[in-house]
Amino acid sequence: MPARASGALAKNIDRILDAMPEGVFITDTAGKTLFVNSMYETLTGIKRSDVQGRNVRNLVSAGIFDHALNPEIVRTGRPKTHAQKLKNGKQLVLSGFPVFGEEGGVQLVVTFVRDVTMLAELGREVDSQRRLIDQIHGQLAHMAQEGLQKMPLFESPAMGDVLKRLRRIGPTDATVLILGETGTGKDVYARLTHSLSERRDKIFLKVDCGSISEHLTESELFGYQPGAFTGASVKGKAGYFEIADGGTIFLDEVGELPLYMQTRLLRVLQDGEIVRVGSCNPRRVNVRVIAATNRDLAADVESGAFRRDLYYRLNVAAVHIPPLRERTDDIPLLAGLFLKQYAAKYKKSLTFSDAALEILKAYAWPGNVRELENMVHSLVITLNWPVISARDLPPTVTGRQNPSPYDEEIMAASRPLKAIMADIERDFLLRAVKAHGSVQKVAELFQVNRSTIFRKIQHSRGDGADAAPADKPAAEGAL
Repeated sequence: MPARASGALAKNIDRILDAMPEGVFITDTAGKTLFVNSMYETLTGIKRSDVQGRNVRNLVSAGIFDHALNPEIVRTGRPKTHAQKLKNGKQLVLSGFPVFGEEGGVQLVVTFVRDVTMLAELGREVDSQRRLIDQIHGQLAHMAQEGLQKMPLFESPAMGDVLKRLRRIGPTDATVLILGETGTGKDVYARLTHSLSERRDKIFLKVDCGSISEHLTESELFGYQPGAFTGASVKGKAGYFEIADGGTIFLDEVGELPLYMQTRLLRVLQDGEIVRVGSCNPRRVNVRVIAATNRDLAADVESGAFRRDLYYRLNVAAVHIPPLRERTDDIPLLAGLFLKQYAAKYKKSLTFSDAALEILKAYAWPGNVRELENMVHSLVITLNWPVISARDLPPTVTGRQNPSPYDEEIMAASRPLKAIMADIERDFLLRAVKAHGSVQKVAELFQVNRSTIFRKIQHSRGDGADAAPADKPAAEGAL
């Protein structure tokens, strides 16, 4: 290195160390503090004049900090990393390195200092941003999936009326309130409303108001300023309304919002402004609000559980999604749609029998479309045969613990009663022969000729042409 450059380096070494983004603490082999840079003062709150020239052992004894790396690094000649706690409670991470002289011995110890508190906060901020990105990706993925089918399947006149109303409301920018029981698919119709609007190419952000902690609702919805509360990010955070700016925010289960948050939401609807936690400055947001609830908001208004003025603001364009039991014509279509989706997912080929579909239509579906979808999902996973019959349906749907083998006959009505009764007789007699050991015994017990028993046993389902070969030898052998 040229002498001039070497001299400039030596002359400006303090300025160079002060420019470093980490704290620097330099000691000699005796432990005397030779230099600390400006960043060390910033990170620790300890002034350079309070430590420079003092021995690190004395600083530990005085309680300035609880640990020093110098003695061990001088003794071993090896780098060392250790946590350090300051008198003011701050947590640091120390990374110490020996500096060797020309003769090979340790001459100095240079310790780099990092603030664990800052690192932990940075980690929390990264985690928060990752969760937000995952949520947005999930929304976009769901939007893409919904885009494959713009209009929900329906057959019932009631749902026809709902879709007509949404087609009128969707292109406007009006606030929409979607009402309906749990599981009716309110989020599907919220996304449909968004897809019909001028904002269709902007973000659609779903917020489950019932799942946000009451203590975090305000900061989650409206964001917060840097250092607004203990544990807050040093950079602050945008809330859901800011994230959805230009697009649509879907407030699912809006009836679960506490009263003080209802007041804040009212301001957004009235003025188009939000105020972050810890700030006094309003921020303009351009967001369309779609809200949904399974509660009777009108009754909540009368009881004082929901603000009357907010209810009127939300109720600009209300849409009621009827429960599944009131639109039974849609059940076969929805069941077929879910069956197709899950059968493709699990690489199976399945179909519902007509009798099974009739039973599905007769069931009340208290869990609505969500219950139907979950039931179909379960059937696809558990069944290994191609046709889903009445006996495959769960007892909660069929209304009996042990479905009868004649449920299909009852629902489908595909054969004459005489043929069905002949099969019932045949099954009864076969069971009787098996239980009592012989046709002769059955004939005596039930006061019927043996020839009649043979004739009825050999009569098959349908026209009697296909006697069950497995049953006939057993009956004959029991003569």
